[in-house]
Amino acid sequence: MRRRWTPPPEPTPKRPYRDTALVFGGMAVAIVLVAWATGGDLVRAAVIAALFFLFATAWGWRRWRGRLREDSARDANGTGTAA
Repeated sequence: MRRRWTPPPEPTPKRPYRDTALVFGGMAVAIVLVAWATGGDLVRAAVIAALFFLFATAWGWRRWRGRLREDSARDANGTGTAA
């Protein structure tokens, strides 16, 4: 019989929504900078970066919302891990 080991869940950051927006905002800026550095169309790059930021941030916030709900439900049921 084989034992399965699952690592403990990573701690939740203090400000997960802000952190997500900052990371994806930085990536959006990188898209525009790459377009500028390579001589690409900056308007097109800005539109793509804005769309990327909106969709990626919405996806990230949705994931955080689900995880925070699971954590609070687990804590309410008393099945959380003791730290």
